[in-house]
Amino acid sequence: MTERQNEVLAVLGKLADAWNDGDAAAYASHFTEDADYVTFFGMNMPGRALIESSHRSLFEGPMKGSKLVPGSGEPKVRFVRPDVAIVVSGGGSSLSGGAKPEPGRESTLTYVLVEESGGWRVASFQNTRVSDPAAGARPNEERRTLG
Repeated sequence: MTERQNEVLAVLGKLADAWNDGDAAAYASHFTEDADYVTFFGMNMPGRALIESSHRSLFEGPMKGSKLVPGSGEPKVRFVRPDVAIVVSGGGSSLSGGAKPEPGRESTLTYVLVEESGGWRVASFQNTRVSDPAAGARPNEERRTLG
């Protein structure tokens, strides 16, 4: 990894630390003011203020005590410009504090980070749950793989 890649990945580490501490303000501070945060449900939460308030509700409610944990594989960091990085990574949550995402909680995560005067911030985030499309097929239905 290059120094620039490590700088970008350090932001993702800080996001995980803030989540694991249940600190919505610290979590949201790593996003741009106008960030887009797309949940695994497909909902877009635009803006840092909404990201903070929605995560406060999560941390005080259904995700209280949960931990963000890495998924399988190494994150892929690609710079599309010197000040814009795209990261695709595996990860998920553990409600029991385990070191791996619990079944059904693993995602592919896509981040777009921009370098601002205060350092790198997330301008866009998308959480897509990992699933097996063939698992939902009916027994006699033809199964196709995506290639």
